[in-house]
Amino acid sequence: MRKALSVLLTAAMASSLLAACGSSSAPAAAPAETKAAETQATTAAATEAVKEVTEAAKEAEAKGDTITVGFAQVGHESDWRTASTNSVQAALSKENGIDLQFVDCDNDSAAQLEAVRNFIQQGVDYIVIDPIVSTGWDTVLTEADDAGIPVIVIDRTIDDSDKYVSWVGSEFTNEGLAAGAWLKAYVADKGISEVNALVISGTTGSSAQIGRSNGFDKFVESEKWNKLDEQTGDFTQEGGQKVMESYLKSYNGKFNVVVCQNDNEAFGAIDAMKAAGVSYGVDGDVIVISFDACTAGLQKVLAGEINADFQCNPLQGPDCLNIIKKLQAGEKVDQKTFMAEPWYVAEDKLTEITYTNNSGKEVTEPLVHVDQAVVDAAY
Repeated sequence: MRKALSVLLTAAMASSLLAACGSSSAPAAAPAETKAAETQATTAAATEAVKEVTEAAKEAEAKGDTITVGFAQVGHESDWRTASTNSVQAALSKENGIDLQFVDCDNDSAAQLEAVRNFIQQGVDYIVIDPIVSTGWDTVLTEADDAGIPVIVIDRTIDDSDKYVSWVGSEFTNEGLAAGAWLKAYVADKGISEVNALVISGTTGSSAQIGRSNGFDKFVESEKWNKLDEQTGDFTQEGGQKVMESYLKSYNGKFNVVVCQNDNEAFGAIDAMKAAGVSYGVDGDVIVISFDACTAGLQKVLAGEINADFQCNPLQGPDCLNIIKKLQAGEKVDQKTFMAEPWYVAEDKLTEITYTNNSGKEVTEPLVHVDQAVVDAAY
């Protein structure tokens, strides 16, 4: 471990970097504008903190004090994934004293395990993993632990091992619960008495898929909605389009809700419905729900093609950098860091939703009505 670099960097970062994308401490019932502003402010704080350490990092690098980090990313299947990769690469950069070894695992679990083992053999200082699936990790993480290499997990979770130092990501079940709570309030406001839903889920076995499905299904059960089918689109636009084309053959005219577990799947589903002459979105026959809330997704919300989009914040790079600097300095790090995430809607009739979250707490959270300013501020 390169301690000299940490001495230079930690003091500059301690006051502000953890706030970026990191906590959900904002009051649940804050106005939508306030929550959106706070999210932008914390991201700006992280960016500023990274700038502050750059000069010190350059000096340390000139002395040979560079930290080596291996990053095993899921792949490049979506706009969200691209934003996540860019965030980590920007934060764990040469300018910040990091030699980042990046592997795009192309949604191949075996390739990801091999990438992590290669990092261990190379003797990197830290490993960052966004796990494709949530199980099958205990052996390789034990190998990393035995080698004395701290592992940081981002985005998706690992369920069969605790041999990592910290996790940074989203509460996927709450995303699914929020989508269900919004749909319940929305159909009541519209006077829609029957919900017949089709779900295009994410990669089967990923924690994002499991959480979003489980959360939404709680409302399916409690509200006695009819979930006609659920098939995976693997978080890709092509997958979303293929599943929707299949659904249109089997359920044409029988559904009024499509739930897509990320924006790219929603783009594919929209293309398929448009080609089939099915009306969707605001004032259409089919309500479209999505997750991620990337820039292109929010553009669809603004255009009225997606009714509601539940953000999954991908900007985890600054948190990874902060965790590494704290470990370098011998400091304790949080075991879990949850990203700040707003819920976005195309219409302004509903301003908030109330539901019981995955921790068993009743929360009331604002809905952010999308305008051009919201789109311009998106990732």
